[in-house]
Amino acid sequence: MAADRFVVLGLAPARSGWFVDVARWATAAALPLDFVKVVSIEEVRARLRSGRPFSALLVDGASPGLDRDLVEVAATHGCAVLVVDDGRGRAWPEAGVAHVLASPLERPALLDALRAHARPIRRHDEPALLAGPLADADAGWRGRLVAVTGAGGVGRSTLAMALASGLAADPRDRGVVALADLSLHAQQALLHDAGDVVPGLLELFEAHRSGRPSPDEVRRLCFVVGDRGYDLLLGLRRHRDWTALRRAGFRAALDGLRRAYRTVVADVDADVEGERDTGAVDIEDRNLVARAALPAADLVLVVGAPGLGGLHSQLRVIRDLLGVGVEAPRILPVVNRAPRNPRARAEIGGALARLLAVDGAPPRLAGTPVFVAERRGVDDALRDGSPPPSALVTPVTLAVRGLLDRLPPPVPGGDAPEPVPVLPGSLASWAPGAEDDGVGPGALPG
Repeated sequence: MAADRFVVLGLAPARSGWFVDVARWATAAALPLDFVKVVSIEEVRARLRSGRPFSALLVDGASPGLDRDLVEVAATHGCAVLVVDDGRGRAWPEAGVAHVLASPLERPALLDALRAHARPIRRHDEPALLAGPLADADAGWRGRLVAVTGAGGVGRSTLAMALASGLAADPRDRGVVALADLSLHAQQALLHDAGDVVPGLLELFEAHRSGRPSPDEVRRLCFVVGDRGYDLLLGLRRHRDWTALRRAGFRAALDGLRRAYRTVVADVDADVEGERDTGAVDIEDRNLVARAALPAADLVLVVGAPGLGGLHSQLRVIRDLLGVGVEAPRILPVVNRAPRNPRARAEIGGALARLLAVDGAPPRLAGTPVFVAERRGVDDALRDGSPPPSALVTPVTLAVRGLLDRLPPPVPGGDAPEPVPVLPGSLASWAPGAEDDGVGPGALPG
């Protein structure tokens, strides 16, 4: 094989004209490439994992299964993705595609794209090195992400709803707070009496599989909870719907949600086990949402309950979060249905600190536990559609606002700083001989 020869995977629906043309050009040596035909996305993934290096994946835009996750898999194996446009106007560059080719496909255009985006394969090339996940091409503004998690039965979903209500109570944040149900057993539709099950998380994921919808389009996928001032993203309709989610697409969906709202409160499961922990890749896929959302959160509230079992569950969740890369200063313990006695609360906080220090120095969490007192009539209020009582809202809202205010504020408009006007005379002046006084051209006073 010549040094400047490309090895290209090709995938297209049956009887695609450009597919036949590329095969003919490769056979006649009209292009310096080896064309490897594949018949499905599954075969593409299998060939990429085989260890053989590939220069590019040339795929028809109408191929089912072409999305962010396939692009990320190809990029991980050093393989550029080139799409032959099917005329539907989809935003392929936003999905990470290296280049979009017009149809009908021209030979010079294909060669130019390969030379610009793909690497030639030499005869003795080693298998492609892992290149890691795709980098975000746009590092612009993002809203805060506050995740609420905890073991089952501790009131996690109710506290997430109370937190969203408390944050949206500020007139400055009314309408720019979203409550996202990211739990496998989604309950926020029930707690809000949504009256519908679509759109929701699946629709948000589908919208981000091969593009990036605008913030207004993302907002249209959420329900407006007018009396509480926030929007609600409904969760999975059935537990088994997690099989439809993929890593890159979900990360893009979560990112799109943060672009559309100033604060996103996420109701998330606490199960974060992966293949390394269990030896089962299907468990990691099932826990995809929690494993992606919790490490990305600016603040994680770990909800527990008083008592021996509740404290044990809360400790387990905190240790699991530390194990998947959530930094201790971003973890805030919350004790729901806490006793009102100050001494009993101090004992709970002290026991949590001592047990976290069993393996060495205790991790420095975001703060001491937040105690939410037992409140009667919460179920009746939820049944009647009333706002959460202030006994639930106030403690967590005050704690979260205080911690978020300590974080550096996000800069709207991206990484580039805005131009700063220069007032006349603010940069001093220069005159002949001024160098001796320490003020010269371009120098600042003082």
